[in-house]
Amino acid sequence: MLHTQEYYQQMPHDSRNPSHWHALFLDKSIPFNPDAKAAFLYDSSTRSRQFLYPVIKAFARLSIVLMQIFKIFVPNLINAPKMLHKSLYWGMKYFITPEANFLILRHFYLGSEVLRFIKDNVRGAENIPMNPLKPTKVGDVRDNLFLEHDLNLYNFIINLNKAIDEKGVKVRKQETPDFSAISATPIPFENFRHRWTNFIDLGTAIEIFTPVYQFFLTDADFWRATNSLQLDEVIGIYAATIMDCPEKLTALNNKHPMIPLPMAGAAFRLLLHGFSTEVLHALLVQAKLEQQRQAA
Repeated sequence: MLHTQEYYQQMPHDSRNPSHWHALFLDKSIPFNPDAKAAFLYDSSTRSRQFLYPVIKAFARLSIVLMQIFKIFVPNLINAPKMLHKSLYWGMKYFITPEANFLILRHFYLGSEVLRFIKDNVRGAENIPMNPLKPTKVGDVRDNLFLEHDLNLYNFIINLNKAIDEKGVKVRKQETPDFSAISATPIPFENFRHRWTNFIDLGTAIEIFTPVYQFFLTDADFWRATNSLQLDEVIGIYAATIMDCPEKLTALNNKHPMIPLPMAGAAFRLLLHGFSTEVLHALLVQAKLEQQRQAA
């Protein structure tokens, strides 16, 4: 069973023993889809996150350091993205929680919508190529989903800025933004497997997946993938410029990619990357609904 907003809405409140997760769910300081927020908080409150995560984190980060030393000498020995995504699919389907799978697939879906929103609101960028990723089931991961997501971010920024330079335009505030790319309704995901083996939370899963990602890719591919996590700030600046709301960038805190962060912390930055995407997309959904209310 996927825990959605009803789980926290129905949670009783004990003033002598208040729930940390209940308080965060009810907090409205940042925009966040209620079902995604409930899934994120429930997943973070599991015993897996409390007890397994610290142990896995230590071994995973040691593995990253050792693998980096190994790849100094043979940086291109292994390049198997298909095998990587089969491994990720297997781990996602059989071992991680439904909430974690829900959040992972949402991330790809929302990321594609945010990029399309920016394209639709930059004059001169109409013809740049796009590769939208909108998975609805865990099996879609096998189509090199993670790798394609990283490539999409880089290709979008390069193609967008090439178009801007060629046509002498720039990203600017839009008085009436085009929100047609942004979905305000639930994403039609297939049901996620929920057996006794599906107990690993999102944070722990990402710590495990990161050295696996590193193992199956060349050193250059892994380096590019980890650095892509900091592109949140670039994408956020584009969207905030279009919306004229720079103050809303406070929740996008993966640091600017011109100063790359160490690879050992890539798993935690991946969590921030997903969090930032959820906040930015929720901000756009709020603005879209407000625009519709004003038009009505």
